[in-house]
Amino acid sequence: MNTLLSNKLSLNFYRNKFLLPITIFFFLLSPTSLATSLDQAKRIHDRLAASPPSEEVLNSMAEKIANGDPIAAAMEAMENKGFYNIFLKNYVTPWTNKDQEVFRPLNDYTATVIGIIRDDIPFTEILTADIVYVGAKTSNNYLHTDNYHYEELESSDVDLGDEQNLIAVKQSELPNSQLLASHTAGVLTTRAAGEAFLFAGTNRAMWESIAENHLCKEMGELNDVSRTPDRVRQDVTRSPGGDSTIFLNSCVGCHAGMDPLIQAFAYYEWDQDLERVIYTDGQVQEKYLINNTTFPHGYVTKDDGWSNYWREGKNIALGWRGPNSSGFGVKSFGEEIASSHAFSTCQVKKAFKEICFREPANPDERNEVDRIANIFETNNYSMKRVFAEVASYCMGE
Repeated sequence: MNTLLSNKLSLNFYRNKFLLPITIFFFLLSPTSLATSLDQAKRIHDRLAASPPSEEVLNSMAEKIANGDPIAAAMEAMENKGFYNIFLKNYVTPWTNKDQEVFRPLNDYTATVIGIIRDDIPFTEILTADIVYVGAKTSNNYLHTDNYHYEELESSDVDLGDEQNLIAVKQSELPNSQLLASHTAGVLTTRAAGEAFLFAGTNRAMWESIAENHLCKEMGELNDVSRTPDRVRQDVTRSPGGDSTIFLNSCVGCHAGMDPLIQAFAYYEWDQDLERVIYTDGQVQEKYLINNTTFPHGYVTKDDGWSNYWREGKNIALGWRGPNSSGFGVKSFGEEIASSHAFSTCQVKKAFKEICFREPANPDERNEVDRIANIFETNNYSMKRVFAEVASYCMGE
C-alpha cells in the first residue's frame, strides 16, 4: 500500500508540474485575454492614427500589449500616415490661430511641429531652433507672402510621415528671409504665427498664445499684482475709468509680467500689405510706442531686451529653469519658456486631453501627468514617447 500510495503521489506531482505551466500559458492566451489585447490595440490605433488598423498591424500591436509592452504598440500605431496627416494636423492647428479652430489649412507652423515630432527632435526646439519644415515635391515654392505651398502639400495628400515628402530646412536660409539664425525661434517666427499673433495690436497677442499653448495658462491664472510695474508700457492707463485701484488690483497683475517678456518681439511685425512677417533689426516697431500719451510716464521700449518678472512671486510654480532670467530677442526668450517644467507638463496635459478625451480630473491622473512629464524631460523631450505613454494609460477606457 505504501508503494502504491507513493506511486500515486509521484504521478500527481509530475502531472501538476507539467500541467501548471500549460494551464498558465492557455490562460494568458485565453479568448478573453486575447480579445482584451485586441480591443486595446484597436483603441490605441484608432485614437493615434485616426483610422482602423490592418489585421496584421492589429495582431502585432495586440501581441505587444499581451507581452506587457503597450508603449511599443503605440509606437507602431504612430507609423501610420493618419498619425501625421490627421491626428497631428488636427492636434496642432488650433495653436496657430486666435479662434483655435481645427479646420484650417496646413501651414508652416503646423508642418514644423509635425516634422519635429516625426523626427523625434527635442520638442523644446519648436520654440528655439532655426528650423522650418517644407514640402519636397510641390510646384508652389515656399514664399513668405502666401500659404499656397502648404495648401498644395495638404491637397496632394502626401504622407507627411515620409521623410521624402516633408523636409527640414533653416528659416534663416529661406529665399528672401530677413532673419539670421540668431533671430529665429522655431514656430514663433513662422509666417503662420506672425499672421495670427503679430498682426496689428501690440504683439501682446503673441504672449497670450504662448502662455496658453505652451504653458497651458490663461492670462488670469498668471495674474500677480505683487510684481513691479516698471516695464508696463505707456499705452496702459493707470486709472481705468478714473479709478487707479483697478490698475493696481487687476491690470498690473498681467502687464507687469507680460510687457517685459513680450519685448522680445519688439523688432517683429506682420505687414498686412505684403502678407509677411517683417523684421527690423535694431529698430523697435511702432506698435510698441503707440498711445504714448495714455500714461506718458510709462515704459518706453528701446530694444528687444526681455526680462522674466514671473521668476518670483506665485508664478515661480511654473518651474523656470532657463539659463538666464533675461536676454535679447526671441531665441533666448523661447529657451526660457521651453526650459520650464510648465512647458513639459503642458505638453502632457494636451496629449492627455486629445487621447483620453478629457482633462486630467483626479489626483491619480494628475500624478500620471507629472510622471509622464518627467519621462518627457529625461527622454530628450520626445513627444512620441508622451503620446505613447498617454495612449498606454488610457487604452483600457
